[in-house]
Amino acid sequence: MTKFSLPGKIILYGTPAEEGGGGKIKLLEAGAYSDHKVDINLISHPGKVADCALMSTNAYVSFKVEYFGKEAHAAAAPWEGINALDALITAYNALSVLRQQTMPGDIIQGHITDGGAAPNIIHAYAAGIFVTRALSKQRLKVLRKKVNKCFEAGAEATGAKLKITEIMGYDDHVPNRALCKVSRQVMNALGSDIPSPEMDIIRGATQASTDQGNISYAMPSVSLGFKIDSVEGPHNPGFAAAARTKEAHIAALRAGKALAVTGLEALTDEKLLKAAKEEFKNMLKGSEMEQLWTCTFSFFIRPSASRIETEKSSEAFIVHCPSLDSIDTIRWDFGRRLVTKW
Repeated sequence: MTKFSLPGKIILYGTPAEEGGGGKIKLLEAGAYSDHKVDINLISHPGKVADCALMSTNAYVSFKVEYFGKEAHAAAAPWEGINALDALITAYNALSVLRQQTMPGDIIQGHITDGGAAPNIIHAYAAGIFVTRALSKQRLKVLRKKVNKCFEAGAEATGAKLKITEIMGYDDHVPNRALCKVSRQVMNALGSDIPSPEMDIIRGATQASTDQGNISYAMPSVSLGFKIDSVEGPHNPGFAAAARTKEAHIAALRAGKALAVTGLEALTDEKLLKAAKEEFKNMLKGSEMEQLWTCTFSFFIRPSASRIETEKSSEAFIVHCPSLDSIDTIRWDFGRRLVTKW
């Protein structure tokens, strides 16, 4: 920028606690982006999967569940107690039943952190940490209501009092296709093999979650994914060892160069920046669903497909393609993500 007298500003943010503390969310709330009038945000993330430009992630929320009952001797006078652990177990089993009716991309996770003090008492307290994920933050709201009813059922069945405390939540990441097009072209020019957007959006879909998702609802965002050859995935000692190799370093430099060029293009090409911002505005309005839907189906529906049935609901488009060999159902959830049932 200095050499060629390019206008604009590049800011490097250190954002710790990506997955456990929401560092970028805290920066957003503190005005770190708005104070500098940031136009776009670029980031990269390694993994054991293939390189991708159109990386999308799941929306996520974690919360603590507590039940408060009444202690009593489990043999001498159990009728005098209210079993908080029974309430939690009832809710846990209800969640297992709920999973049968959840959509592809819906994830319900949890573990019991406090299961009582001794085996011979009616437990006055029980608690656990739970997580729900979904393809979009809109879908997450729907799923969360159903999950909450499971916990309410535990309280209703036992008489225990229920308390739910929010811990952390992330939005789904919506990649900006205008900017990702540049990143894809540069990555491929440097030796990568990211496919066309129709396939890239499938390759880049992950059910993991990140606070970069919140950034993508605040400004146009790129979360470039690059591969590090490893048996284990990220957040694992084996992956850390693989990340120290020369090959991993080359992959990281390629991703860094792609982001640098994407940023420079946005600074020097007014049409690109305008397109990225316009796409971002349309995404917030939810008006891109039809366009994305058409784009994705042009890739998957072969001429040999003898029958295609569509069903439109408030939450998803369902398309049944009986003649396809490997794909039974293709679902576009709120226009955000392609989900395939294999």
